[in-house]
Amino acid sequence: MVKNAWELVDAFFDGYNLVDHHIKSYNDFVNHRIQDIIDITEPIVLEQGEYTIKTGNVEIRKPFIKEADGSNSKIFPTEARLRNLTYSAHMYLEMAITKKGDEEQDMEKVYIGELPVMLKSNICHLNGLGEKELDDVGEDPQDPGGYFIVNGSERAIVTMEEIAPNKIILERIGEKEDRRARAIVTSIKSGFRARITLEYRKPRKKGVFLRISFPYVPGEIPLVVLLRALGFETDQDLVTSVSDENDIQFLLIDDIQTSEIMTQYDAIKYIGNRVAKGMTEEYRIKRAEDVIDKYLLPHIGVEPEKRAEKATYLAEMTEMLLQVVFEKREPHDKDHYANKRLRVSGDLMEDLFRVAFTSLTRDMTYQLERSLARGKGPSVKQSVRSDVLTENIKHAIATGNWVGGRAGVSQLLDRTSYMGTLSHLKRVVSPLSRSQPHFEARDLHPTQFGKICPNETPEGPNCGLVKNLAILAKISEGSAPEELEAIIKKMGIVNPVQIL
Repeated sequence: MVKNAWELVDAFFDGYNLVDHHIKSYNDFVNHRIQDIIDITEPIVLEQGEYTIKTGNVEIRKPFIKEADGSNSKIFPTEARLRNLTYSAHMYLEMAITKKGDEEQDMEKVYIGELPVMLKSNICHLNGLGEKELDDVGEDPQDPGGYFIVNGSERAIVTMEEIAPNKIILERIGEKEDRRARAIVTSIKSGFRARITLEYRKPRKKGVFLRISFPYVPGEIPLVVLLRALGFETDQDLVTSVSDENDIQFLLIDDIQTSEIMTQYDAIKYIGNRVAKGMTEEYRIKRAEDVIDKYLLPHIGVEPEKRAEKATYLAEMTEMLLQVVFEKREPHDKDHYANKRLRVSGDLMEDLFRVAFTSLTRDMTYQLERSLARGKGPSVKQSVRSDVLTENIKHAIATGNWVGGRAGVSQLLDRTSYMGTLSHLKRVVSPLSRSQPHFEARDLHPTQFGKICPNETPEGPNCGLVKNLAILAKISEGSAPEELEAIIKKMGIVNPVQIL
């Protein structure tokens, strides 16, 4: 038995590295996600459309350093550690500025900043080196990689645990007798996160039972108002789209009668009054439509044509929530590992790069507007201050203070022992507060079998909230919805939307 077990372990590590989850995720970030973020960023427009800046492909060059005498030399991780430097790659982006009415200009490569490099990733000099070659460049052949060197310090990004995105999670609130319940969806599109919360609660006096909240709309709004705004204009359409069950339909009819809004136009105007109070009616309606398209369930789509699909999704979500309220369905177990996802280095770096790149485009806009105000011709190369992007990313990894107000995302790599280093790189951290009991979240859940180590967790307040991946655990990577849809259609299932 023991012999067979070790043969299995050896076979696993012949194919996979201990920190593969970090390295593969970072490679995906470098190869695809950086370009995706640049592509979906809206082009810079100046002087009311007089000038437009277009972006093309990004090029990332392996780490090198500019010495004091102006020469460039290749830099390896050991030198970065000894000289307190950041082991980073240089990024170049194709850009062109076009004046209205003129011919399109040729793209020119502009240096936009530095990106900290993960050791042993595709853009690292150590990638693919053998034991002897690693020894020659001053590296430990047994070092797994999977971390960064920033200002000479080794920093590891810890894996974050979160509730599964783009999935409806149903939960009861308070005591069972209250019959309060909530449905939550964390909708993610290209790294942008929008949390949509649908809540059922009994109104104290006159009011609606179902209220929904989503980004950029202050407070909560009645669900029936949002469904009307999305196209369910008649009462019959609205009620039958949600459910065929009588008790659910009666509750919706109560909400419809309480709400005074009866047309799609009035519903959009109601949302517009929330998001752009005090502005002109035309602007309020345009702003309301923008908010619905961009920030309500963005994973379904951000085009106006997707509103019908969003309405259907919300109707399904409402039926599921009310089935929990009427005890026809059990709420979800939030601690079940099927309802969790792990965010590794590439996902967390994607959040960071998006915010840093947005700062860079804002700074470019400001610099170009300044040069135009002085009567100078706009120049792309002069408008890019590369330290904006570099410092944003470097500061977050050096301090661990990430976008979204999270702290401790990157940590100083534990070098107490070799086992300590491996353990640190396989750590999984829950976002829950350490000061609260959270008994269920801290418990060992049966679905963690084979995925999470049952023994390795700290004593004290972090117990059960800081976990470690099992030795033979492998984190699978997500697939694009389009690929899954194509496979389902190929299998002959008629309506893939219902399956997904």
